[in-house]
Amino acid sequence: MKRLGVINTALLSLLLGASVFAYAQPEQQSEKQKQEQQDKKQGKPEKQAKPEKQHATQQVKPQKEQQQQQDRGRQDQQSAQQQQQEKSRQDQQRAQQQQQDMSNQDQQRAPQPQQDKSNQDQQRAPQQQQDKSNQDQQRAQQQQQDMSNQDQQRAQHLQGERLSQQRQQQLVEQQQQRLTQYRQHLDQQQGVLQQQTAQLEQQKRMAQYRFQEDYLGRLRQQQDFLRDDHHPDYDHDPYFYTAPIYRYHRGDRYYEVNQYGADLLRQALNTGYQEGFRAGQADREDRWGSDYRGSYAYQDANYGYNGYYLDRSDYNYYFREGFRRGYEDGYSSQYRYGRYSGGSYIMLDIVLSQVLSFQSLR
Repeated sequence: MKRLGVINTALLSLLLGASVFAYAQPEQQSEKQKQEQQDKKQGKPEKQAKPEKQHATQQVKPQKEQQQQQDRGRQDQQSAQQQQQEKSRQDQQRAQQQQQDMSNQDQQRAPQPQQDKSNQDQQRAPQQQQDKSNQDQQRAQQQQQDMSNQDQQRAQHLQGERLSQQRQQQLVEQQQQRLTQYRQHLDQQQGVLQQQTAQLEQQKRMAQYRFQEDYLGRLRQQQDFLRDDHHPDYDHDPYFYTAPIYRYHRGDRYYEVNQYGADLLRQALNTGYQEGFRAGQADREDRWGSDYRGSYAYQDANYGYNGYYLDRSDYNYYFREGFRRGYEDGYSSQYRYGRYSGGSYIMLDIVLSQVLSFQSLR
């Protein structure tokens, strides 16, 4: 009986527990439904009734995915930046290459018109120079012809005017004295000229050295010619009986000269100009400072003088006047006072007239 009572008690407890559980479950569900409805009214999301472990697992998984997504995002961003940089670099290289190609093409095209213009200028320049030279030569020939005609007219006019026998004899004696003095001067100058030539060689002024050597050689030929008086009969030389037709001024004095003496003065100017031009070229070639007075040819001033018709001092003066102007033109490579004609450098006729300033006596 005791055992039966125990069993009954247990059964009764079970029945009571089941009734309580069955009653409590609907109550809990009803409470839950009320809470959900209240949350909906307040705008709160519905809560999922899942186990805490499953909830924790679901929280870890999105974090990993988010990290992976961030890593992929960074990689994609870095890759995109690298691609953009590479593309920018390639675009820059292409732009530079295109710019270089265009520049090369422009440079190739540009010289052609310039070259054509240069060729045209070069073709025109010799023609223009030739035309100018021809015009200068024609003017010079015309001026020379005019002067020659005037001189012939004066000579014809004065042929009837002969100097007296006494004056002719005086001129002959003066001429003989000039020749003697000139020969002595040439002998004395040989040593001085050789000394200066050696000095030029020491200074390594080779262009000026060659010029002076040539000048020395020509002076020697001139000296050889003057060793003997080759002059014809003085009585039949028109210089010694022709009356003066010009007057010129030098220094503080006036001098008179006939046509033959006037021609020799012009020769002195032209010879001096040519020697000066060559000396100036030599100093420029040697890169030496401009110094026409330092040239022996200027100091000597006797080349071209044959001892006849004029005093040596007159010839020297006008030789130096021509030399100074020729040196300036030769050193500067210009033609201010002269021109090149027939293989020689000669002074312009207008410069000759200005320097000589002849005044007619008739």
